[in-house]
Amino acid sequence: QVQLVESGGGLVQAGGSLRLSCAASGRTFSNYAMGWFRQAPGKERDFVAAISRSGGTKYYADSVQGRFTISRDNAKNTVYLQMNSLKPEDTAVYYCAADSVSGIAGTRAARYDYWGQGTQVTVSS
Repeated sequence: QVQLVESGGGLVQAGGSLRLSCAASGRTFSNYAMGWFRQAPGKERDFVAAISRSGGTKYYADSVQGRFTISRDNAKNTVYLQMNSLKPEDTAVYYCAADSVSGIAGTRAARYDYWGQGTQVTVSS
């Protein structure tokens, strides 16, 4: 079993920054690919960013490319999402997810088998 706990969400003005963290339980975090997804009210859950188990491969949604950075610290069992130049359309609940099977970064939600409870990010205009 893997437990994921997100933190770092909150209210920020447009143009501001936030850093989300996702702490994972378990001894094999370094084997997991990790991803961030988000869901705005009334919308589907969308891919934001993903990172391979080694951190060597990263993917981003077009909408966040150049503004968001995903990283991981395997010694701390934690994955991060640094969000800069935030826009009102970034408002959503952000979820981290773990792929405990492949270890390969992916953009599809279906490949992730563990999910956190989510953290709210609200960007005011």
